[in-house]
Amino acid sequence: MKITCVEPLGISRDKFEALGQHYSAMGHTFAYHLDRREDEETLAARMADADVVVVSNIKLSATLLGCCQRLKYLSVAFTGLDHIDLQYCAQHNIEVQNAAGYSTTAVSELAVGMMLDLLRQVTHLDGTIRQGGSRGTLLGRELRGKVVGLVGTGAIGTATAKLLIAFGAKVIAYSRTQRHEVEALGVEYCSLDDLLRRADIVSLHTPLTADTRHLVGADQLRLMRPTALLINTARGPVTDIEAVAAALREGTIAGAAFDVFEQEPPLPSEHPLLHAPNCLLTPHVAFATEESFAARAEIVFGHVDQYLAR
Repeated sequence: MKITCVEPLGISRDKFEALGQHYSAMGHTFAYHLDRREDEETLAARMADADVVVVSNIKLSATLLGCCQRLKYLSVAFTGLDHIDLQYCAQHNIEVQNAAGYSTTAVSELAVGMMLDLLRQVTHLDGTIRQGGSRGTLLGRELRGKVVGLVGTGAIGTATAKLLIAFGAKVIAYSRTQRHEVEALGVEYCSLDDLLRRADIVSLHTPLTADTRHLVGADQLRLMRPTALLINTARGPVTDIEAVAAALREGTIAGAAFDVFEQEPPLPSEHPLLHAPNCLLTPHVAFATEESFAARAEIVFGHVDQYLAR
C-alpha cells in the first residue's frame, strides 16, 4: 500500500525519513510533504494514488475525495471530523479514524489560561504599560471561589474541571452524558439554563453537531450574569458569534475569549469579534503545543500501523 502524509504535522524530516524506512520494511511505500497546502488541486495530486492518507484539519470535500480512487483509510491528526465529508467516506468504504486525546492537556490549559487572562486583564495591561500607562484603579478578579460552568464533560472538559478544582473554583457542568467519575471530582451537573444563570465563567467543551450548533445564542447569553465570562476552545459555531459580539458591546456579559471561529484564521477585517470590547482572541492554537504534536504523531501513525496489520 501507499501511505501519504499530505502536510508536515510538526514532524521533522528525520522523523519522516524514519517512518519511511519503517513502512518500507513492511513492504509499503511512504510519501510525505513538508509544506501545508489546502487547495484541492494540490491535495488531489498528493492523495491521488494513496491507499492511506494522514491529514489534520484540512478540509476534505466529496469532490476532493472523489479524486482518490484508491483511498481506503484516513488517519486524521485531529479530534474533530467536521472538516471531512463523512457521508462520502461511508458511501465509498473509506475508514476514518481521529486522534482523540492528543491535545486534552493543551486545550484544557489554554481554556484556564484564557480565564486567568480575562480575570486579571493580562493582555489589556500589557497594552497599557507599553503605552506608558499604569494600573490606575484597576482591580483584577481571582479564579479561586468562582463558579465555572463547563458545557461538555468529555476528556477535555474533565481535564479542565480538574485544573479548575486545583485553583479552588466551584465547577458545575451541563452535558448530554453525565459521568460518575466527573461527579466524583465534586462537579455538580445541572441544566444548561441553570448553568448559564449561576456561572461566573462559562467554558465550552462540546463537539459541533446539529444539536450543538448555536447552542449559546442571544437567548442563552441573556441568562448570563453581566459580570460573567464566556470561553470557547471547542468549535466556533457552537456559539452565535454575532450574538456574542452584541452581548459584549451591550454589556450583557463582561468578557469573552475565543480560540475557534466559523472559519480558520486569518479572519476578515469585518469579523464581529475583532471589534468587540474585552474579547481575547487566539488563532486556533489550543491544540498546538510541542508536547501535543509529539503525542499526535505517535497516535496517528500508530493507527496506520494497526490498520496495516489487519
